[in-house]
Amino acid sequence: MNSSSSDVNQSSSPFCLLGMGYSYNLNTCVLEVSVILFLTILIISGNLVVIFVFHCAPLLHHHTTSHFIQTMAYADLLVGVSCLVPSLSLLHYLKGLDEELTCKVFVYLVSVLKSVSMASLACISVDRYIAITRPFSYATLVTPCRLRICIGLIWLYSALIFLPSLFGWGKPGYHGDIFRWCATSWQTDPGFSSFIVAVLYAPATLTVCFTYGSIFLICRQHTRKIIQRLTRFGPQGNERGEGCLDKRYAMVLFRITSVFYVLWMPYIVYFLLESAGLYCHVVASFLTTWLAISNSFCNCLIYSLSNSMFRKGLGRLFTSLFSPCLELDCCTEGKKGPLWCHVWRL
Repeated sequence: MNSSSSDVNQSSSPFCLLGMGYSYNLNTCVLEVSVILFLTILIISGNLVVIFVFHCAPLLHHHTTSHFIQTMAYADLLVGVSCLVPSLSLLHYLKGLDEELTCKVFVYLVSVLKSVSMASLACISVDRYIAITRPFSYATLVTPCRLRICIGLIWLYSALIFLPSLFGWGKPGYHGDIFRWCATSWQTDPGFSSFIVAVLYAPATLTVCFTYGSIFLICRQHTRKIIQRLTRFGPQGNERGEGCLDKRYAMVLFRITSVFYVLWMPYIVYFLLESAGLYCHVVASFLTTWLAISNSFCNCLIYSLSNSMFRKGLGRLFTSLFSPCLELDCCTEGKKGPLWCHVWRL
């Protein structure tokens, strides 16, 4: 992967990480293009649906975590759009660009976007921790202004920590290894890899583990107290439902976080192993990289399947979009028509 042997014939031929030969008529790596384009379509379409549902379902904005979910959706959408770059490269539409500069900028942007997702997940866990441990002071601690500042800091922090890679200090990831220069001339650096682990991977992981561990411990204790009260005094109001609400919502976010780390862990492990010089394999870098990027679609899928309010908003969106609107005057002012008529009029 890091060997720099390339001649004129190799530089003119398509560079395929999986190293599988195809006919000269096609002159491209069909398997790699198929995988990348398939993920691109899933990521873009899935996150567009999430963004539209949030804009069309006001009830989802009652949770402050919805702002972080939307931030993740926008970041993941941009990841999907950026995946078009390696696809176009494999299809020989980027021949005129400088390969080294294109590779560095592409890897930097994808790394920043995925860092935004990871940091957002950590902030979501902190937000839920504050909501459960300090329910009475939550509204004064988590204000809209502080929320916007936090989201801005997430983007700024993510942009800064990967900035040294543009100036030659290490390789932040393998997203650009579709480019020959990225795969053969840009090597990982143990110092930079340790830096990324220390300032991003480790803090985010420890934060998520601590907050969700505390949340489930508190919910468990709360549930026990409710059961004891129910046993002594019988049901009183909606006490039982209220006691389970925070736990159910935390479970939704915990599933998103768990899948994120399950899909990213092979990538992180391989990244550390290659940086330390212990293991290096082209196919392993390709598979772990695009497995991790597939998380950009899994986020919206898990949230849509787990959150009841989101499912209702999604159902209303599709019902409104595909409901019959045959009359031309259905979108006129004062007449009741499907949602897309009103959105289009606005």
